Amino acid sequence: MHDSPPPAQSEPLSHGLKQRHLTMLGLGGVIGAGLFVGSGAGIAVAGPAIVLSYLIAGALAMLVMRMLGEMSSAMPASGSFSVHAERALGRWAGFSAGWLYWFLLVVVLAVEATAAAQIAHGWVPGVEPWAWVLVFMVVFTAANLTAVKNFGEFEFWFAALEVTAIVVFLVLGLLAIFGVLPDTDPVGLTNLTGQGGFLPNGWDGVVSGVLTVVFAFGGLEVVTIAAAETDDPARAVGRAVRSAVVRILFFYVGSMLVIVTVLPWTAQQAGLSPYVKVLDAVGVPSAGQIMNIVVFVALLSALNANLYGSSRMIFSLAERGEAPRALLKVSGGGRDGGVPRRAVLASVAFGFVSVLLNLKWPDSVFLYMLNSVGAVLLFVWGLIAASQLRLRGRIEREAPEALTLKMWCFPYLTWLTLAGLLGVLVLMLTDDAARPQVLWSAGATGLVLLVAVGREFRGRRDVAP
Repeated sequence: MHDSPPPAQSEPLSHGLKQRHLTMLGLGGVIGAGLFVGSGAGIAVAGPAIVLSYLIAGALAMLVMRMLGEMSSAMPASGSFSVHAERALGRWAGFSAGWLYWFLLVVVLAVEATAAAQIAHGWVPGVEPWAWVLVFMVVFTAANLTAVKNFGEFEFWFAALEVTAIVVFLVLGLLAIFGVLPDTDPVGLTNLTGQGGFLPNGWDGVVSGVLTVVFAFGGLEVVTIAAAETDDPARAVGRAVRSAVVRILFFYVGSMLVIVTVLPWTAQQAGLSPYVKVLDAVGVPSAGQIMNIVVFVALLSALNANLYGSSRMIFSLAERGEAPRALLKVSGGGRDGGVPRRAVLASVAFGFVSVLLNLKWPDSVFLYMLNSVGAVLLFVWGLIAASQLRLRGRIEREAPEALTLKMWCFPYLTWLTLAGLLGVLVLMLTDDAARPQVLWSAGATGLVLLVAVGREFRGRRDVAP
């Protein structure tokens, strides 16, 4: 039943997203706290060579997105890579990819809601963090229960603020490097070669940097999920993938280059935003509070996108009989029609449970949950690459006109991407800090695979004569 890709099917979801929503969703989905705060940890281990770490990790993400864009433009579906995996490899693959990604999103959702609540609590100490979490969850649940264009507008303006902040940061950084700002001397390139040189910790530092930053590129996948709710999914996903990948590489690599050029890499430390340190150095008043606002918006943007992505993924699973059929119910016609409200509520319910576990047992129960999804993104990316290997030839034979966006140098770059993903997993196993994530994620993946294979075996037994 999986020998050929089925024709695209019309889905009961609305088509309220526009191209501008999709493009900004691709940017806002990954330009978040991982970049604004987490990049400090990468600089601490790689030094100025963190630029190379981001180039390697970004290239890996770019190749995965190109493959995903090829399949999604040829066969748009609300389940995106989960549907592609099922068409290419079988029901077990679609089931596994969909449920693993859904679990990843609803667990990470709790991290984002809690982190945003901590920032808000700092601004308004009289309101407890749990109350802020409740406010955020209610607001974004309401936004996702109404017309999909409301979700799109939230993401558009959130992402616009993030992009504007990075552009302003890049401009200020360049002015500081060339000594154009008042009361500043040209920085030049001395910080790139001082304090141990460009590779102070050697190539081992670059590799450690890749392990630190590669997961910051997670989130781009939501673009291909959202494409199914546009008027022209094939064209929309192609344009969004092309523009988002290039811009994200520019913003990520450009930001890192500015940071390690303006200040010595030894001035950075894990847990503190390197952006704040640079803004302080160039004389921007209240730099810490400005970045707090940007990080706060980035967290809310990611929360909103993850709630959307998780609801559409579980809706797609229900469409294929891999989740309760009751989740297929969508809102009626009119302005707010075509919204899978039960799927939204199911996702937010588990998100609420995750938040409560994070607030109650952050260092035990929730830590195990977080570790169990720590490397899941790499497993999902691996399934995307494997699916593209199988589907490319099939589409070329049966519907070559659908290949409006092609993977470069197929199949060589696809195999190289699979090798790169395997290499990252192996390196994580050799890293004391990352090893628990790989082992727990492998356990969670194994459990889902066991359920998937069991369902498939039971289904074959039921239809056997």
